[in-house]
Amino acid sequence: MGEVAALFPFEYIHTGGDEAPYTFWEKSPAVKQLMQREGIKDMAGVQSYFGKRLEKIVLSKGKKMMGWDEILEGGITPTTGLMSWRGINHGIEASKSGHYVVMSPTNYVYIDYMQGDLSTEPRVYSSLRLNQVYKFDPIPEGADARYILGGQANLWTEQIYNIRQVEYMTWPRAFAVAESVWSPKEKKEWDRFVSKTEDHFVRFDYAKTKYSPAIYDPIVSVKRDGENYYVTLTPEIKGLDIYTSFDSSTPDNFYPKYKEAQLIPKDAVVMRIITYRGDRPIGRLMTIPVEDLKKRVR
Repeated sequence: MGEVAALFPFEYIHTGGDEAPYTFWEKSPAVKQLMQREGIKDMAGVQSYFGKRLEKIVLSKGKKMMGWDEILEGGITPTTGLMSWRGINHGIEASKSGHYVVMSPTNYVYIDYMQGDLSTEPRVYSSLRLNQVYKFDPIPEGADARYILGGQANLWTEQIYNIRQVEYMTWPRAFAVAESVWSPKEKKEWDRFVSKTEDHFVRFDYAKTKYSPAIYDPIVSVKRDGENYYVTLTPEIKGLDIYTSFDSSTPDNFYPKYKEAQLIPKDAVVMRIITYRGDRPIGRLMTIPVEDLKKRVR
């Protein structure tokens, strides 16, 4: 800890504390003895006991400790900071009790999640579209703004294998995070943000920086009515036209334009979707087996 404190000039040292599996502690005779000796009631208390001892070391090095929001469950000292990742409520709670907080909720700023449709993205267990990232508010209603240090996006790389994919997952969502944490809420405006983002796409093209064009691909949702399935396609941005096919051919702007939820024909095997701006294709060709569409019913 002393080496870490000497290396970095920052006020806080992040010590983690998230997703600690209690299974082994529950089976450990040594942990049971510790609980009896210290009067600890549960496993969250065991983690808190360890965290508080660790914090003494951090404080002795002239730093403050920060950890993920699980550390709140067993109780933390007044000087401990919190990074709220399981939604915003833990961060709100911590700020109201006088703890400094960095907001980092999965449902707004986990940019390792897919940012487009399953048919176009490397498969990850969840998705996070650009428009959802743009809704991120690091000082949510109910929080004590005096104790909100800011926000943080996370790009975990256990399912990202090279630097080009890192670029793809980062851009343009990092723009949405930046505007959310650096701009007053009242100045945020989605259409203006999209226009600025597209200006940056031109710069990225010149710089050969990889980015996701997912904002041009519609959001696909499916509903069932009896034996019938209906596909709804929702553009993420304005000014786009969507064309589809169910006959295995590749649609273009001579196909019927999408206007309302489409009934999946009984004999259809695959749905193909393409987005145009004017007379030029701008979205990616989305090819989705009907079998997969039916699994998306909500």
